[in-house]
Amino acid sequence: MPLLDEKTRRDVQEMLADIAGPARLVVFTQPFECDYCKETREIVEEIAELSDQISVEVYDFQDDAEVARKYNVDKIPAIVLLGADGKDYGVRYYGIPSGYEFSSLLHDIKAVAAGPEAVELSDETRAFLDSLKEDVHLQVFVTPTCPYCPRAVVLAHAMAIASDRVRADMVEATEFPHLSMKYNVMGVPRTVINDREFVEGAVPEYMLVDAIRAAVR
Repeated sequence: MPLLDEKTRRDVQEMLADIAGPARLVVFTQPFECDYCKETREIVEEIAELSDQISVEVYDFQDDAEVARKYNVDKIPAIVLLGADGKDYGVRYYGIPSGYEFSSLLHDIKAVAAGPEAVELSDETRAFLDSLKEDVHLQVFVTPTCPYCPRAVVLAHAMAIASDRVRADMVEATEFPHLSMKYNVMGVPRTVINDREFVEGAVPEYMLVDAIRAAVR
């Protein structure tokens, strides 16, 4: 039985109608000891059925460990979003992209397909990202029921698409409780920057830039 109902399928198909180019979704899963692995794979496959521009690859996290290492995937379920010619922008989803995060995934599929020039970031932010001298890792902790989380996820992923120095993960907090404890996630969204700086809430673009600047100073 499909996870997406008929109305949702029509809405997704309409949203993806103007996708700018190809996008590839690489899914890491395993049959046992992984909550929501099956559902995550099914969601991605059902999305791909609605656009000729979207393709899916599915790998077993254990059996295909070398592929997981290639993409720096260290937990599952995981989705890696690749753009044209398999370009890896460092955009990752860890945990099922359900609830409000379903819209984030659709937005980011279109974003990686369009590429860096189409990302909606200010000139000031782009200049800052271009000036980075060290790598930045953003982890945005979310829950499916949080209406503010998609804004934080989309912003972090936009920065990853715009800069080869940035990689950004959506992390579903309840699926990875050890990480939520490690980073003291008491509310969402919470963005962790290089394990050194933390941002609470869906902050404006300039505030995330200031936090990144503090983390790499």
